[in-house]
Amino acid sequence: MPDLLEKALGFGLILLLPLVVIGGALVTLFAVGALFDALDHPSEVRTRIDALFRRPPAPARKTAPDHYYQPYWSGRG
Repeated sequence: MPDLLEKALGFGLILLLPLVVIGGALVTLFAVGALFDALDHPSEVRTRIDALFRRPPAPARKTAPDHYYQPYWSGRG
């Protein structure tokens, strides 16, 4: 039983630890890139933040039966 536990811990250390370290390095690299982008273009960051709180555009309205595009869009023309 202790031998099995030792093998499992060795497997976890050899396989999972490098994956965690590489994943953390990629996340850190992405965060540093985002920070430099924000420092380089502060007005774009402000625009992006404002866009998060903007209301979505209104849904499209249906056309009236006598609208000149109605036969084209409905496939009856």
